Amino acid sequence: MTLGKIKGIASAMLSGALIVAMAGCGTTDSSESSASGTSGAGATPSAYDVSGISKDDSIASLVPSYIAKDGKLTVGMDTSYAPAEFLDSDGKTPIGYDVDLVNAISKVLGLTPDPQTATFDSIIPSIGTKYDIGVSSFTVTKERSEAVDFVTYFKAGMTYAVQKGNPQKVDATDLCGIKLGVQTGTTEEEEANSANKACTDKGKDAIDVQSYKQQTDVTTALVTGKVDALYADSPVTGYAIEQTGDKLQKLGEDQGVAPQAVAIKKGDSATDQAIQQAIQKLIDDGTYTKILKAWGAQSGAIEKAEINPTASE
Repeated sequence: MTLGKIKGIASAMLSGALIVAMAGCGTTDSSESSASGTSGAGATPSAYDVSGISKDDSIASLVPSYIAKDGKLTVGMDTSYAPAEFLDSDGKTPIGYDVDLVNAISKVLGLTPDPQTATFDSIIPSIGTKYDIGVSSFTVTKERSEAVDFVTYFKAGMTYAVQKGNPQKVDATDLCGIKLGVQTGTTEEEEANSANKACTDKGKDAIDVQSYKQQTDVTTALVTGKVDALYADSPVTGYAIEQTGDKLQKLGEDQGVAPQAVAIKKGDSATDQAIQQAIQKLIDDGTYTKILKAWGAQSGAIEKAEINPTASE
């Protein structure tokens, strides 16, 4: 999640608004996907129809035997990060543009996608053992690049959100003294902690950084007033604002636009090549753009998938 990328009565109500009746960020072209056929508020795109995508034998041949032997591509995902990856109204089925991309990549590789829900901070340590790859809005950072290989597929910045009308008068340029909600293990959490240190070093009030395991809980905390602001990937913040109706608003401009990538076992060059070529094929044939467009996330599109790009700090 970027430099990065809803529980009580209040939580139940919010979960209903954000999960059971998700609204799409953008419109869905029914001729290009198997979306519900509706658009705008209250419409959630369904899984992109990957049935027309064929296996590419030359790319599939790159997949190492330890992955290919069971015919599955096991993927670690934190399914609380709409619209990238989250659970459908049945509370079990992963959906989102990351999920659709994984399904498409799997078709190119001739594998069956097996997305598995995990907490965000547990995924990278489990790549190569529990999961074949991780796809969960991972921003490419120096620290993460020391643990896993990366193949880029998206770009996103970071954005603050506050309650509608900004009742706590939060200033995005001076967060000292506020309660800030972030998801555990994200770059937003790292940056919030760095900003807090800067505040205390200057003798100002500390930032009360409140970390939550799931992004939906961060949004709940803001809606219910437990925090004064949240900090998350720009597409995630935008989606949360839309799902809560008139309860939240964006604060300030997007910051630190950076690549997000598939996490792969460190040094597994064969899988690096297979994933890179599969993503590039989907970019070149237009499938990639159609998937992002269905979720209103086309602003994060890239033109070239790269293996282990230069990492941010």
